[in-house]
Amino acid sequence: MGQKKKELEEKKEKPLERWTIKELREEALKVPDIQGVHGMNKEEILITLRKHKGISEPEPTKKGGSVREIKKKINELREIKEQERESGAARTRLDILRKKISRLKKLTQRQA
Repeated sequence: MGQKKKELEEKKEKPLERWTIKELREEALKVPDIQGVHGMNKEEILITLRKHKGISEPEPTKKGGSVREIKKKINELREIKEQERESGAARTRLDILRKKISRLKKLTQRQA
């Protein structure tokens, strides 16, 4: 019994963004005004829960933007890398592009 109580206290202390999708769905199901919870992704559930609870949108602290923006940038860099490879660019230039892509991929993993 003590374990459950501790989990509930921890859940209330951490911000909504840090909750798992399962915890967010459970919380959203308690609200009678929200429908289609299981069809929503995490962002959609967060937006509706914030609106219902009157919580304002937190300031973005992400370095590179949203995950979708970062993945778009990764694809652009991959295209540039492929074009430069075909045109015979120097190995060091290709390595620089590879490292940029790798860094951005790590950013998406941290933000997910």
